Amino acid sequence: MITSPYEKYKQSSVQTATPAQLLIMLYDGAIRFIRGAVEAINAEDIQKKNELIGKAQAIVSELRATLNHSYEISAQLDKLYEYINYLLIEANIRKDTTKATEALDYLVDLRESWIQASKVVISGQEQVNSNG
Repeated sequence: MITSPYEKYKQSSVQTATPAQLLIMLYDGAIRFIRGAVEAINAEDIQKKNELIGKAQAIVSELRATLNHSYEISAQLDKLYEYINYLLIEANIRKDTTKATEALDYLVDLRESWIQASKVVISGQEQVNSNG
């Protein structure tokens, strides 16, 4: 049972989010976890590094699993997500902030691309709705 107001807010925001907003939330989470993992690597906190990279990998796996393969770009995204996962594995095993940062950079770029794409879609929908 959810008792804290913050947890209730988080649950409500997920339940009422559009697919684009949910996707961006996933990217936000992965980005946050990788940034934390980089800090943990620098602090030599192995347990925290393992936990945060594991959470980022779970999100990347979810992103891969939910790809709609009826679109041509899905195959390219699948390969990129696979590579990001590889980078996270390498970062975890080798305690390598360079690999983690490379994965982070890809996710930040993808997040920005999805934000721009969702703005285009919203703009198009508003135009259709105003024309009536």
